[in-house]
Amino acid sequence: MPLSRRTALAALGAFTSSPLWAQASNSFPNRPIKIIPFGTAGGPIDTLARIYGEKLQLRWGQPTVVEARPGASGIIAADYVAKAAPDGYTVMMTLPLTHVNNAILQAKLPYDPVKSFTPLSMLAVGGPMVVVRANAPVNNLKDLVDYAKKKGSLSYGTWGNGSSAHLFGELLAQQTGTQLVHAAYKAEAAAHSDLFGELLDFAWANPSTARAQVQGGKMKVLGVAGTRRVSTMPQIPTFAEQGFKGFDVDSWIGMYAPANLPPELQNSWVTALREITAMPDIQAKLVSFGFEPLGNTPEQFMEVFKADFPRVSALIKAAGI
Repeated sequence: MPLSRRTALAALGAFTSSPLWAQASNSFPNRPIKIIPFGTAGGPIDTLARIYGEKLQLRWGQPTVVEARPGASGIIAADYVAKAAPDGYTVMMTLPLTHVNNAILQAKLPYDPVKSFTPLSMLAVGGPMVVVRANAPVNNLKDLVDYAKKKGSLSYGTWGNGSSAHLFGELLAQQTGTQLVHAAYKAEAAAHSDLFGELLDFAWANPSTARAQVQGGKMKVLGVAGTRRVSTMPQIPTFAEQGFKGFDVDSWIGMYAPANLPPELQNSWVTALREITAMPDIQAKLVSFGFEPLGNTPEQFMEVFKADFPRVSALIKAAGI
């Protein structure tokens, strides 16, 4: 899917709706709402979707169902939402992989990351971490590189081909001249299971998972990608602080609805999501997950989205993928 197609992003503010959807929106919501999360049931995004779902249920008085549709680096879930009715009852909570990375890496997708969706809000931003077993003979990224050169190669696990973790892993291999063998998993937990079982040498983790495993004495963190340290683990330096350049691309958590969502329904969702994200307990939960709370507007969401394409494209090129 060529990058030039993104020039139509400015038109996203104009949404059309049929009389049927407009009529349905007058009493929205009057039945259960479905959130499709990126990843598997029990994963970080699934957990956050359930937390937001509880707040939405209290706000709107309707049940909120979280339905995981894992597989294919998020393509299955994104395609499901893209093909859902634009009536406000089906939305997606996801990471950049489904809408940025996949669009650059995949020659053809069953959905268009711009035309098939209505942006709602970018809830938070953050970055993934490199982790090893607690007894691994390395304590920072330089140690990891030296260890890889000594062993000849190291294997690492991520939550999907084309994910930010995969791109960062390949970039690390390119920059250091090391052989790092990637293994893609459907879920972060599965990669960590193999890490603990000594089937992998290192892995990537979301900060909330890493923090829990560090506290449990099973894991240690070598560095964090992105532009900032994680407030819940401020002692962990970024890649840049350890002398590794090109890893300052943040991840984010975003909410989308299908394309052609009527403006009044988009406004209902945006208002709800921004107000929920501003709640102290939700802010604390996002921070505990290693993300900086945001809760921006659809227009601000799309500005970040547009800026991500050249950054991720450069990262993919540098990583040699």
